[in-house]
Amino acid sequence: MKRTLLKTGDGSYTLHIEEWNEQYHSKHGAIAEALHVFIKEGLYYWTDTFASKEVSIMEIGFGTGLNAFLTLLETKKHHFKIDYSGVEAYPLMASEATSLNYPSLLNASEKDFFKLHDSSWEKAETISDNFKLTKVNKFFSEIAIENTFNIIYFDAFGIRVQPDLWTESIFQKMYKALKTNGVLVTYAASGSARRAMTAVGFSVERLPGPPGKREMLRATKTG
Repeated sequence: MKRTLLKTGDGSYTLHIEEWNEQYHSKHGAIAEALHVFIKEGLYYWTDTFASKEVSIMEIGFGTGLNAFLTLLETKKHHFKIDYSGVEAYPLMASEATSLNYPSLLNASEKDFFKLHDSSWEKAETISDNFKLTKVNKFFSEIAIENTFNIIYFDAFGIRVQPDLWTESIFQKMYKALKTNGVLVTYAASGSARRAMTAVGFSVERLPGPPGKREMLRATKTG
């Protein structure tokens, strides 16, 4: 799978998969998309709604580490205590991670960013006093976790290139993995994804999307 560097609309880089004509992040802005979808409508929504600073998060598609890095930075601003699990079937090479410009654009520590990528797989690593990371190298279909997470960042590749990741069987796994009142947030807003979420028991909201996208979805486990 050949991946090349691509600058997005806000100046931040993403990786482009040539054979799929697909990016890891929005062409309109990798950082802008992540901040809107996962931090604002996921992390902030949950912590504000439940007045809690302790949060367990699973990311579907650890990828470039951008979502994890932004979440780590939030722990420094607001003293959130985060237990973060990132699931990834095809981890980046070290050379790919070092080419990304997120720390410089965010005026943040490169050391913190690379610590996310350098940390071991399949075991919990302490990245900072308030951020624990467990990276898991597996396919999403292999996830078998129940009643564990408050938030899921669902950042899988788009339904056009990987429709099997947006099915009832995958969202059933996500539903089981969440605690009651847990939320799943994603940049996607397709009708088929929304119907698949609803079919497995989620209560689904359509929300304003990030730059370049009209809508996104947030699904809540209310049962």
